[in-house]
Amino acid sequence: MTHPTDILNFNKLYNDYYQQFVYFALGYVRDETKAQDFVSDAFAAYWECKDTLLTDTNAPGYVLTIVKNKCLNYLQHRKIKLKAIEDLTDHAQWVLNTKINTLEACNPDKIFSHEIQQIIEDTINKQPQRTAQIFRMSRFEQLSHREIADKLKLSTKSIEYHISKVLSELRIQLKEFIITILILFSFIY
Repeated sequence: MTHPTDILNFNKLYNDYYQQFVYFALGYVRDETKAQDFVSDAFAAYWECKDTLLTDTNAPGYVLTIVKNKCLNYLQHRKIKLKAIEDLTDHAQWVLNTKINTLEACNPDKIFSHEIQQIIEDTINKQPQRTAQIFRMSRFEQLSHREIADKLKLSTKSIEYHISKVLSELRIQLKEFIITILILFSFIY
């Protein structure tokens, strides 16, 4: 049972030391709300176990020990958290540096120009002879549809058909090439 003297003693202890203990905790945790919570929790813990404490227990020392331990636990937890963040940051930095170095060393013109050229050649060569001829005249000789139509005695619609047929096939072949490249590079990163 709580005696009125206990309440008076607790209130005196609280009023005399609360703000000092908050300043103490604040010096370590640098967060006023946390400091106040730790001190309030310490006073509550003292109140809950006051009846089981020895009569000569130094009440302010007891409460301050709880505040100290709460601050210590908080700082140790922060230390572990900051170490984990630092490790993640180091790894992220390594990944970023690797990506930057890989991109700086990458020369797409040299790497893929031959492969792309080969895909284009193979795709054109698989076309019927007339279609391949029309496409080469359009793309490599830079002739207009009208000029090709006049030379081959065909309509411009026919020329457009043959060119669009090759372009459609090239889109398919190069799309597969691009997908392969993306898959290859996804393994790097």
